[in-house]
Amino acid sequence: MTIYIGLLRGINVGGHHIIKMADLRNLLEAMGLRKVKTYIQSGNILFESDEESRSLTRRLEDEISKTFGFPVPVVLRTATELNEIIQNCPYTLSSLDEGESVHVAFLAEEPSPEGVNQLSSFQNEKERFQIIGKQVYLFFQISFRDSKLAAKLSKLGVHATVRNWKTVMKLDSLVNTLK
Repeated sequence: MTIYIGLLRGINVGGHHIIKMADLRNLLEAMGLRKVKTYIQSGNILFESDEESRSLTRRLEDEISKTFGFPVPVVLRTATELNEIIQNCPYTLSSLDEGESVHVAFLAEEPSPEGVNQLSSFQNEKERFQIIGKQVYLFFQISFRDSKLAAKLSKLGVHATVRNWKTVMKLDSLVNTLK
């Protein structure tokens, strides 16, 4: 049995694409997924399944679209992958200054070199990124909301959903409750 972390993109933001977490949990349980948990309203789900990641992603996106009436990109990571993401963070988290933050953009697939080059043009001394596999580690010395770099992640040409480091760590701790 594999523990998955599902990251839904663009729900419950600004009053658009509203999905109640209880309704989402009920849907996932009806789909046969086990030990379903949600974390905050931004679309973080944890569950167990024997299904392979690619087909499970398609099935989740199809069922969410049918049930709630709008498309929602879903990015899946296994518990093992999440642990590697945490271990591979290229930024020193213990010494962040006030106003600095680290976020992770979880990508549906690896970006093309062309997409990476396009995104690189938005990097500067206050907003930096490093890509490791299907993750973009973002380091900000400004507010995430003011970031031009974060706003241009679509230049990578793949679906991405961003979580702050606190959420990443909370998801990791929730994984342990499923074991």
